[in-house]
Order: sequence, then C-alpha cells, then structure tokens
Amino acid sequence: MSRLNFHHLHYFWAVAKEGNLTRAAQQLHVSQSALSTQIKQLEAQLGRPLFTREGRGLQLTEAGRMALSYADSIFASGSELLALLRDGKRREREVLRIGGVATLSRNFQENFVKPLLTRSDVELVLQSGSLDDLLGRLRIHTLDLVLSNRKVHSDAENPWRCRRVARQPVSLVGQPRGRRKAFRFPEDLAEVPLLLPGRDNDIRTAFDLMCEQRGIRYHLLAEVDDMALLRLLARDSNSVALLPTVVVQDELRDRRLVEYCVVPHLHENFYAITVQRHFEPALLKTLMQRPEAEVLGTSPE
Repeated sequence: MSRLNFHHLHYFWAVAKEGNLTRAAQQLHVSQSALSTQIKQLEAQLGRPLFTREGRGLQLTEAGRMALSYADSIFASGSELLALLRDGKRREREVLRIGGVATLSRNFQENFVKPLLTRSDVELVLQSGSLDDLLGRLRIHTLDLVLSNRKVHSDAENPWRCRRVARQPVSLVGQPRGRRKAFRFPEDLAEVPLLLPGRDNDIRTAFDLMCEQRGIRYHLLAEVDDMALLRLLARDSNSVALLPTVVVQDELRDRRLVEYCVVPHLHENFYAITVQRHFEPALLKTLMQRPEAEVLGTSPE
C-alpha cells in the first residue's frame, strides 16, 4: 500500500485555502504548471478528483472537502509539534467539531454550544450543511456531533447514536396586535398572511395534515425553508409565522413579536447525532446532559 505524499498534500492544502491556482503558486514560489502536476498526482493516488473549475476559481469536490478536513488536522498537529519541541509549549485547547443542519434554528445552535463559548481551553469548529452532507463528515470523524431536527436511524453501515436533546411546542407568532382583538385559532388563519416552513419540514407536514383533518383554511403568504429567514420575515412583516419559539426568542423577549397561541399537538424535536467511536470527547457529555430549558433558552436568567 502506497504512503500518502505529504508534500503533495501541502500543495493541495494551499490551493484549497486560496481557491485559486495562480495565487497559491505565488505563495509557494513554484510555477503554476508544477503545482497543477503535484495536485494531479495526489488525485491519482487518492483515486478521486479534488477540485472542479468554476470560472477562474476552483471549487472543492466532496472528496476535496474531506481531504481538506484531514489536511487541516494534519498541519495543525505539525504546527503543535514544532511549538512543543522548539518552545516547550503544548496547545492545551480541546477541539470540538459540531455540524448544524442549515435550516435549523440558529438560536437553538447557539444555546447548545453556549457553555463552551467562554472557555479558553476549548476551540469550537461549527459547520453548516445538509443532513446527508453532515452525516458523511460524521461518518469519517471530521465532525464529532451533528445537530438536527430530524431523527436518523442506525443500521449495520451507519451506527448512528441519535438522542433527542429538546422538544418544544410550535406556536403562531406575530407583531403585537395593540387594541385589536386577540388572535383566534383557528378562525383567524384564513384572514391573516401566514408564513410557514417549507414543505419538506416535519412541522409543515404535521400542520397541513391537521388543517386537512379539521377543515381549516389558511392564507399562505410564503413558505420558507431557512428558519433564520423565517425569523426575519416574522419580525419585519405584518404576518403570522408558524415556528418553535426558540427561533424568535430574542424578539419575544423584546416584545417585537408576541406568541399568539400554541398550536395543539404540534412539536419540533431537536436531536444530537453522534457515531459510535472508541474515544468520545468528554465535552459532548457536558453539552448533552444539560436541562432542556437551558438548551431552548427558556430557563430563568
């Protein structure tokens, strides 16, 4: 079995960081053709293309993203070794890599990692992507944990460990109604412009099923996949949004938005997904053993 050529890997790493062959060649003081040849040799050894060309720039392939994650770790370890032998100092910070599904509430993700934000001995790497993409990174241990609002099931090839860390009712929220009558559910749904999660979201599926079963009509203004955008639209438009209140916790606290009602029998679940491994970071236990109210940001200050 051939050994990985770390010289080639370093050249790949430099190009991946720059996203441009010419600039990377200038930094490395080599010709562009020589640099291109080295990367092609690495691709041949790995058996996968690492880049695709888009215009004048280069984009990493899926294999390229995996290679970059490993290269980051390899060269960070090399820098640490130099510092240890040269200066007698060792980096004591523990690195924890967490992925969050792109459509997941940013507030929930921030609440989840909040205990680590003030610790000087921890380095957080936070990544975003689709669930499939993040699980791929988790499988090869370039992530330690994935946060999702969808449950995953383990099988022989994928020994996922999926744990529910929080569950929250789903509410209808909007701007303060002033002297107008209190919001009536479900009667007023046909009269107000409604902001809903996208059709692939479990909340939307359950809401539409409930409306169908109960003969409820609603006036749809927009369906939004991204919870961060849904939060902005709820805050800045005269509309009513369907979402877990953790998404708009700051706006509710400041009274820019108010909770009109809790939708009966409708919840969102939040999951922390890990994969079976011999040495699990101790920090993960710290995060996942916290009370639900703390994770959702509803515990008293």
